[in-house]
Parts: sequence; structure tokens; C-alpha cells
Amino acid sequence: MADAPAEPATAPHATKLKRTVGTVLLFFFIVGDTLGAGIYTLVGTMAQDVGGMLWLPLVLALVLALLTAGTYAEMITKYPHAGGAARYAERAFKVPFVTFVVGFFMLSSGITTSALLASAFSGDYLSELIDVPAAPVTVVFLLLLIAINLRGVKESLSANVVASVIEVSGLVLVIVVAAIVFGSGGGDVARILTPSPDQPLLYGAFAASVTAFFSFLGFEAAANMAEEVKDPSRAYPRALFGAIGTAGVIYLLIALGSAIVVDPLRMAESTGPLLEVITASGLAIPGWLFSLIALVAIANGALLFMVMASRATYGLAEAGLLPSIFGNVAPTLRTPWVAILVVGAATIGMSFVGGIGTLADMTVLLLVFVFISTNISCLVLKKDRVDHAHFTIPRIVPVLAVIASVALLFQQSSEIWLLATVYLAVGTVLFLVARFSRRRFDQGPHETSLTF
Repeated sequence: MADAPAEPATAPHATKLKRTVGTVLLFFFIVGDTLGAGIYTLVGTMAQDVGGMLWLPLVLALVLALLTAGTYAEMITKYPHAGGAARYAERAFKVPFVTFVVGFFMLSSGITTSALLASAFSGDYLSELIDVPAAPVTVVFLLLLIAINLRGVKESLSANVVASVIEVSGLVLVIVVAAIVFGSGGGDVARILTPSPDQPLLYGAFAASVTAFFSFLGFEAAANMAEEVKDPSRAYPRALFGAIGTAGVIYLLIALGSAIVVDPLRMAESTGPLLEVITASGLAIPGWLFSLIALVAIANGALLFMVMASRATYGLAEAGLLPSIFGNVAPTLRTPWVAILVVGAATIGMSFVGGIGTLADMTVLLLVFVFISTNISCLVLKKDRVDHAHFTIPRIVPVLAVIASVALLFQQSSEIWLLATVYLAVGTVLFLVARFSRRRFDQGPHETSLTF
């Protein structure tokens, strides 16, 4: 994998958005998006499936994440525009409905994940600090994130840098605590090789890999920042692989340490599994402090997914697949304000639909379809030439990523597939409404072909 030397670099692509994001901010964006509620809230769900072998589904998920991240590194640097997978599908397949469905699934996953995290924010971790009704907390929390998003992407990502440092410190704290327990002769090392007694190991590992994959979804969100990144051909590969590698190492250490310190059955019954590690260690670390760190991590993830969803909506509007009003940019702040408000309102509504586990599986299913589309698009567009240097990968990488993604789809329950069908039906209706509205407000058919 290397930069293509045959194509000369050109000046940055024209964009209405302001390019203010460098490699460091982008790295923290992806790290912050990855090291969020997935590991803080869903470790218990994985423990149900694999017992103490928490590392196994994380390794499977990491392999799939790296394969698909390679594809994204090529596609983002080759076509550095907002819209991500939807743009790639449009260029590869040139079928407006396919483009819309990919984009709709992408922004829907952002909305669903933000709603999931908002619900998690108002749950058990917050209860450790203060006893307040969950519903109003969820609404106020999301309104605050909308305000930050409206203020500007640089402000959103600058807040993310601080939040990322805090959430990583919480995970490091868990790792250090586990190391202290292990070093003092406590815990049970044998647990890391003890599967769940309730189901076969491979079945449980593949089932848990769906949940584990949720913890590696930051790179798709980053694709929609392409028009606000300085020198994307250089910044993206470094930030992308650096962030996923960092997350992978931290996750594996968390998985090993948690299984050693806490009985997996206890983690499986908890909605705050990492808090169980802190409590079981017997060290003088107040539970409220770790809960506060977890809340920062969850809030940070919700903000970043809302940023992604609003940029995906903006990208679809720019492609002519949503009414042009969704592409409106605030003249002073230069942020897609209409998309931000609509995404925020939808997230508030979705936060009251379904449980955390269901929303997590739904997010994975939606994004796996997006990843399959992107990997196939990458193969189709291998022959396409652009006039600037970009990252490239061998053809075998997207092929393997498609195979792994299809395998992941077969791990989903019938309930999640039913919800996906509903999403597709809603998307189809919105596509038809959007096409009609575009013709009506633009006084004629709108060309959906994109210029990169």
C-alpha cells in the first residue's frame, strides 16, 4: 500500500466548506469516534457470547476494519469530497437510487448511533452521579450537541481532542488497574481462554464480532469530513491507520484485563462493565470518577456521529438526491446548518426508539451494506484515473473485505433484518419524495451526475 507516484499532485479541490482540519485533528476525530460507547457499554454483551475470550471477536472485527479502512483510504484520497460512500457508489454504478440508498443508510447509521449514545448517556453511568429522569436529559444532551455542531467543525473537533484525551485516559485507567491486580496475584488468567458455556465458541465469536465491529466504525464517519481536511491525500492514510491501530491495541488490552479481573458472567449482567473492573479491583478509585469519564466518552462519540450524519446529508444534497435546501451553508460559520438541524431533530426522535443493543446491531447492519458498496465501488473504479496523487491498495483487499462483510451479515437476527427492511422502505419513499421536490423547486429535472 503506497501513494501512487505516477499521478502529480494538484491544488486542493474547490469546496464551499472551510478546510481547517489537519492530520492531528483528523486522527483524534477517528480515535474519539472509535474509543467511545462501543467499548464502554458493550463489553458485557460480548461476554455473553464468548465468556472470557473477549479478545477473539475484537481480533475478527479489527481484521475487517483494517481491510475496509484500506479501501476507504484509497477512495477518500482519490475522491476527497463530502458524501463518502454515496459519492463512490454514484461514480461506480451511476444509478441514482443506489446512490441514495447507500447515502441514506450511511446517514441513518449516524443518526441511529447518536441516538444510541444519547440513551446510554442518560443511563447507568449518569445514575452513578445523579438520579434524574432519563428522557429530559437525553433531549437537553442532544440539543447541546446540535449547538456545538452548528458552531463549526473546527470547534467540534477541538472539543473532540479534549474529550478523546479524557476517554482514552479512562481506558488506560482500566488497563493499569487490571495490570495492578494481575501483578499482585489477583484475578484469574485462565478466564481469557474460557469460552461461554452457553454456546459453541465459533458461533459465539462470530455473533460477538457484530458487537465488536461497532467499536471500529470511526473511519466511515471520517470519510464525510473530506472537504474540510487540509491535504487529504497525505492526512487520511496516516490518521486512519494510526487511529485504528491505536484503538485495536487499547481494545485488546481492555479485553484481556477485564476478563482477568471480573467474572464474565458479572460483566454480562452489567450495563457499565468497565465500572465493574474498577469496583472489583478493590483499589481506591471512586466509581463516580470513572462514570464521569465514561460519560465524556459517550458524549464525544455522539457528537462525532452527528457531525458525520450532517455531512452525509449535505453530500446527498450536493449530489442532487435531496432538496437543495439541505446543502445550505451558513454564510459566516460555513457549516451545513439545515442538515445539522434536521439530523439533530431525527436523532432526538430515534433516541426513544429501541434498546441500546438493538440500535447497535442496526447500526452495524446498515454500515456493513455501506462497506460492501464501497469495496465494490473501489474495484469498479480501479481503472479510473485522477490528476492527483492518492493512496492505493491491491485488489485483493476489497475482495476480502466484501467476503468478511457478507459473513458478518449472516450473524444478524431476524429482528434486525426486519428493521433494515423498514429502513429501506423509508429510504425508497424519501428518494421518490426528494426527486419530486427537486423537480418542483428547481423548476425541472436535476442532474445527479457528480463532478469530482
